[in-house]
Amino acid sequence: MRQNTIRKMIGRNVERQLVREYLLKETERAGFGGLHFNRTPEGTKVTLTAEQVGRVIGRRGKVIHELQRRLQEDFKLTNPQLEVEEIEDSRISAQIMASRLASSLERGWFFRRAGHSTVQNIMDAGARGCIVILSGKITGARHRVEKFQKGHIKYCGETALQFMDVGFSTAVKKLGTVGCTVRIMRPGTKLPHEITIQERHESGLPQLVEASGFVPLELDEALVEGTKEEE
Repeated sequence: MRQNTIRKMIGRNVERQLVREYLLKETERAGFGGLHFNRTPEGTKVTLTAEQVGRVIGRRGKVIHELQRRLQEDFKLTNPQLEVEEIEDSRISAQIMASRLASSLERGWFFRRAGHSTVQNIMDAGARGCIVILSGKITGARHRVEKFQKGHIKYCGETALQFMDVGFSTAVKKLGTVGCTVRIMRPGTKLPHEITIQERHESGLPQLVEASGFVPLELDEALVEGTKEEE
């Protein structure tokens, strides 16, 4: 029973990855930003985020209806319901920035210029941090890796899974392919170790009442000085 459950989960994840690759290929020009799957009693709800919603929907919904049909026939999704949401700021979408970076490299941009420009655009949008990784035959026949980083980055653990947005794209050049990975820490992210200490009145607690017999420090010093004068 357990083995069947594990196989079912793996098969479902593989199916979702294939759907993601297909929709990325079909809607890349519209600024594909990512997918979110949600299983409902009516079927499978697939929410696609894109920069240009109109190009995904098409005239009178022709494009989106065709995508729904392909999802049902080719990927065997149960009654797929494809919805499209617009991305407010494409500069904080890791997938869109990775696709733009790959396109810049294919158009002949020098890799350092493309990497630094991508990082700067992301940080200007308000991100807490980002890292751009180029891997492949960048300038010669040998494989190499170049990294461009700015701000705060989390690489592993639950914090990275929760707060980091990851995108990947591939640039096809004459020397070979170059993998473009973009990781963005979303704007307004509050990390677990970042705490704020509030005053008692800010949290709705009453003020502390001095205990009876307690002598404030200022009065205590005055009594000591008075005692010295009497002596």
